[in-house]
Amino acid sequence: MATHHASGREGLHIDGEWRIPDDHIEVTDLTDGERFTRMAAAAPADVDDAFAAAERAEPALRETTVVQRAEWLSAVAEGIETRADVLAEIIVREAGKPIASARGEVEAAAERFRRAVEEVRSLDGDYLEGTTEGHEGWRAVVRKEPVGTVLCVTPYNYPLSTAALQVAPALAAGNAVVLKPASKTPVSGAVLAEIVVEAAPDVPDGAFSFVPGRASEIGDALAGDDRVDAVAMTGSTAAGERIADVSGMVALHMELGGNAPAVVFPDADLEAVAGACAAGSLKYAGQRCSAVSRVLAHEAVHDEVVDRLDAEMEGWTAGDLFDPETRLGPLISEAQAEWVAELVDDAVDRGADLVRGGDRDGRVVEPTLLGDVPHDARIVHEEQFGPVAAVASVADESEALALANGGDLGLDAAVFTSDYDRAMRLADRIEAGAVRINGAPSHGLGDIPFGGVKRSGIGREGIGYTIDAFVREKTIVL
Repeated sequence: MATHHASGREGLHIDGEWRIPDDHIEVTDLTDGERFTRMAAAAPADVDDAFAAAERAEPALRETTVVQRAEWLSAVAEGIETRADVLAEIIVREAGKPIASARGEVEAAAERFRRAVEEVRSLDGDYLEGTTEGHEGWRAVVRKEPVGTVLCVTPYNYPLSTAALQVAPALAAGNAVVLKPASKTPVSGAVLAEIVVEAAPDVPDGAFSFVPGRASEIGDALAGDDRVDAVAMTGSTAAGERIADVSGMVALHMELGGNAPAVVFPDADLEAVAGACAAGSLKYAGQRCSAVSRVLAHEAVHDEVVDRLDAEMEGWTAGDLFDPETRLGPLISEAQAEWVAELVDDAVDRGADLVRGGDRDGRVVEPTLLGDVPHDARIVHEEQFGPVAAVASVADESEALALANGGDLGLDAAVFTSDYDRAMRLADRIEAGAVRINGAPSHGLGDIPFGGVKRSGIGREGIGYTIDAFVREKTIVL
């Protein structure tokens, strides 16, 4: 893969070369609100070049072996680990993530590339014999082959680890990749692009392209290109639906919005409930699709749950993002902070108790606790993406289920109870892609599949599951 002197910090990577575009994106440093850096911004013509290069690379990629691709992925994992400190600092600055969480994200990204190596080595096909009359002598080989070109669209909240979750399986399966990072957090993706280019010099030209840019300018050009064979996308439901509208007949692999309920019954360990729900609501300032967005507490324990949550949230305060003890940072933008404030104000106007927080300073929203939230409050039904624990009272299982299933999102949920039968009954009936029993939702590294129902996505993410989404079966009848 030939390269010029430019790097991912200032350029696009297309057809084996770095190129400097005419347009750029200004990236904000969320540690101080000042400018962090200037990033390249692709134009529709660059997108066209990237897909043309990917199409040319597909035949060469189909000839690569699992052993070759495993070597690429292992080298990328090593490259991420070598630049771990640089990547962690970038994630702190561009995403506003506390340093301890940023370091964990870098480790997860490297591990996802390593796990892709393990998973692709077990990718195999089938040998079948005819069993119907007239087909007795038939023999068939069912092979798994790459789909072709995968468009990877990554979010701002986990800019590196989500890129790894998409790019590693796509390359492992032998596909060409076009990576489009979120325009608010493109710098970590640029470093990942540098690592891929340097760590895997024998990857065919055009097999990996990096095209940062504004979704408003290149989004439709990316998703609507007829050379795209699959789209991997993590982000908002609105953005996912736009991609689905313009993409046509391609494989869609999308993890979208969430509004996870945590249903709490009187027989639950309420101390554990408070710890799990506080972390579930406040980690990365609530900017996670799997965040605990609403706590549906049985009326018999509602007040105690609120009191325990209030005490648990005491230790969650904003601070120096480079201090390993800091647990809370700013939201990605003032517009996001205003959205969260709007939902909190709506709940209070409808009669919710403002137990803690409720104020904001620019992008920083105080950890906020709402009690006795009315069931018709918007925060119960709309994704907030902020550091707010909203507790509503429910009378019984039936009411809890009706409230949990009342919206149009269904990504994650949690049930807290010591009754096994109740736990399984609720897990069966809650409309969500995953239900955690006695713990906050968590997606892990990708060894366990995750994804949503309703408007929360299509398909299931996870290293092995994502590889399966990026291959197609071909039957060869002998």
